[in-house]
Amino acid sequence: MADNCVRARHRRVSGHTVIDVESDRLAMVLAPQLGGRILSLRLDGVEFLYRSDELLDEECGARDVAAVGPHQGEMADWRNWGGDKTWPAPQGWSGPAEWAGPPDPVLDSGRYEAHIHQDADGQGACVTLTSGHDPRTGLQLRREVSLAAGRTDVRLRLIGTNTSAMPVRWALWNITQLPGQPAERHGDGVWIGLADSGLRGTTADPSTVTQLVAGTGNPRVEQHGPQLAHVPAQSVVGKAGFPTALGWIAHVGRAGTWVQRFAVDPSALYPDAGSRAEVWLEHPLDTPLAHLGGLRPTHWIVECEVLGPYVELQPGDSMHLDTTVVLGPHGGPVTEVGAWGWWNRPLRVEAMPAGAGLRLSGQMVPCSDAATGLAVRVTGNGRFDSWTHRTGIRLRAGEPVDLDRLPLLSGAPGDVVEVLLGEKDDALVVGRSNTS
Repeated sequence: MADNCVRARHRRVSGHTVIDVESDRLAMVLAPQLGGRILSLRLDGVEFLYRSDELLDEECGARDVAAVGPHQGEMADWRNWGGDKTWPAPQGWSGPAEWAGPPDPVLDSGRYEAHIHQDADGQGACVTLTSGHDPRTGLQLRREVSLAAGRTDVRLRLIGTNTSAMPVRWALWNITQLPGQPAERHGDGVWIGLADSGLRGTTADPSTVTQLVAGTGNPRVEQHGPQLAHVPAQSVVGKAGFPTALGWIAHVGRAGTWVQRFAVDPSALYPDAGSRAEVWLEHPLDTPLAHLGGLRPTHWIVECEVLGPYVELQPGDSMHLDTTVVLGPHGGPVTEVGAWGWWNRPLRVEAMPAGAGLRLSGQMVPCSDAATGLAVRVTGNGRFDSWTHRTGIRLRAGEPVDLDRLPLLSGAPGDVVEVLLGEKDDALVVGRSNTS
């Protein structure tokens, strides 16, 4: 495939047909007949998603072709193919206001209709996956998966439409399964950006974390300052929710760093005690969990889940949730995320003794190629003048930018330093720090 080109094609595998979408860096495998899942997501050939090697072969084909198709039953009967999928929330089995799955014969395991749209210039492609009508919820789900050249991110637009004759009330819920394991390196686990709670300790603030499911116990959650929570790798089956999630969640593991940005509405009501994001952990068990429908995990799995708010839908009405998934290398904790990428180590600026200048530190990872490069702007303390330093660094999607290697900059204590993508008037500020 030519560089900077995106292509999508159908491919027949054992038991079903998948859609391959590829750019020069990213490759996806979509499975319309397995509930519209993304079964594989790779950056430079490295797989980031979990998928069941008991149900699927290396080509994403079914090991048992009879397993492909709608099915239902108890949780113990669920065919967990893995990957990334969309469900309605809230989940539950107590009445019609809760989605009683998985398993589920329409939205989770049913056939989705697939349509491919490719840009005429080859710079992008979008695959639309649309479920059948689900009489249980009244919903039809649609997933729009888009990939563009020169980027290390995938855009997902999730749409739920009321195709019934009655009003319904649901929220959109996207679930990504990633390989879990005991912690091995600094920064492994799940990181969640939070609205500032004012907490400065390392114990999770009860107002920012809700324990939702205790399979074998409650996941341990650590708080790193007022706007950052961490769920480390651990041997537990359970789920925690985050009502003050700011709009991003990241998983750092063996493959590297997986980040998802999503829209939040601070004024809206969310399912699961107000959770905007959730983390489910599981590890292999010898015996089923009777209180969870006989579920018996057989692998280490981390689920990063994002939710939209409750929406009251009249017949024909739709709701949507926009998310973006970004991939990159393992760089330790994820401390801040934006549309431009993320910071592994936040920007810090130190004034050197005897007026020798300013030393910058920090590491960021951009998600798109940018020929305009990186610049640093210094604004004097108490002055109105500012100047921009062109660093000479050219940006490549998914490659870390280490500010520690920049030479000392002119400046003094109290100066404000901004890191910018681009060197012109429309440059984007991606980091700001006062000089210490």
